[in-house]
Amino acid sequence: MPTSRPSRPAHSAEPAAPAIPDDLAEAHPPERGLADDDVYLSTSFGAVDLSAGAAEDTEFAGCRFTRTRLAGTALRRARLTDVEFRGADLASTTVEDGVLRQVAVRDARLTGAVWSGTGLRDVLFDGCRADLSRFRFSRFTDVVFRGCVLTEADFHGAELRRVRFEDCRLDGARFDRASAPGTRFTRCELGGIGGVEGLRGAVVDAVGAHGLMAAWAGAMGITIED
Repeated sequence: MPTSRPSRPAHSAEPAAPAIPDDLAEAHPPERGLADDDVYLSTSFGAVDLSAGAAEDTEFAGCRFTRTRLAGTALRRARLTDVEFRGADLASTTVEDGVLRQVAVRDARLTGAVWSGTGLRDVLFDGCRADLSRFRFSRFTDVVFRGCVLTEADFHGAELRRVRFEDCRLDGARFDRASAPGTRFTRCELGGIGGVEGLRGAVVDAVGAHGLMAAWAGAMGITIED
């Protein structure tokens, strides 16, 4: 008699961690930097400078980036599977129509990053600075933002499924036309949130709810007087 697979909990404890081999080959990227259709398997990137490059259809699987400089790099249709970033500089990176699966981004700088139209599943952002970042029309499934600075981040039109924000600063972030049923905000700063209607169905604790009061009132046409 066939048995059914157990369903995944509505709110899993952690995204699935990247499966990275113990023995990684050291990367020796060419002077030209990343190029279209490059494929990197089980590769370790150290403090190399790959900033301000551009590539399409690049693939990374089982890779680790440690203090790698990728600022300003533009990747179109990139695919990252089982990848970890540690202390990497991802500021002003562009990831368009990409796919991230089982990725951990730790202590990275993503200021001004534009990751639009991208699918993210089982991704952890831990201790990252991602102010002014833009995730417009991206799809998040089983994603956790923990201890991140996301002031004025833009989630316009994003789909947030089983997403958690924990101990994050989201002042001035925007959620216009987002879909966020069941998204959880725990101990987050939510002052000045824009597009609060996009958070319909989200779960916010008392700390975050206090910061949302003005946004809710504004959306309903209510004026709060001192």
